[in-house]
Amino acid sequence: MAKVELKQPIVAEISEAIKDAQSVVLVDYRGLTVEQDTNLRKQLREAGVTYKVYKNTMMNFAFKGTDFEGLAPYLEGPSAVAISTEDATAPARILAKFAKDAKALEIKAGVVEGIVYDANGMQAIAQIPSREELISKLLGSLQSPITNFARVMNQLAEKGGASACPAPATEEAAPAEEAAPAEAE
Repeated sequence: MAKVELKQPIVAEISEAIKDAQSVVLVDYRGLTVEQDTNLRKQLREAGVTYKVYKNTMMNFAFKGTDFEGLAPYLEGPSAVAISTEDATAPARILAKFAKDAKALEIKAGVVEGIVYDANGMQAIAQIPSREELISKLLGSLQSPITNFARVMNQLAEKGGASACPAPATEEAAPAEEAAPAEAE
């Protein structure tokens, strides 16, 4: 069997994994212990992120002609790839958090929704909260005025309703000199 025939299934596997990907992150995993690597894989799997080690040439072939082609210059040295089809920021967030404790893990670059970012850019992406966190913050901010209104209405009801409120002040008639338009001299 020729070498090309052995490589085609691997390139096809990578191509299939990145086909619907929202983000792809390349990392240098040199220096990680087996325990650290197992822990990292577990965290990524729980977040729905695919994490695998492939040869750089295989990834390069798979990336050609896709949004991920911009990662080619970063395919040097040992590389692992984290792929997410659901949450665009999840791989960067998990890898950056893990890299704080495991100094051996280094984020090389990544593509998030079609835009290539270097290591610094991926660190910035890692600071973005997850979609669920953003939705809960939005709902909390929308719910706050309604909750305050309900609280005020409840306090009014406890004090006896609208009859307990002071009557609104009536407008006093404006003095005649202010009410009349100024005559031209």
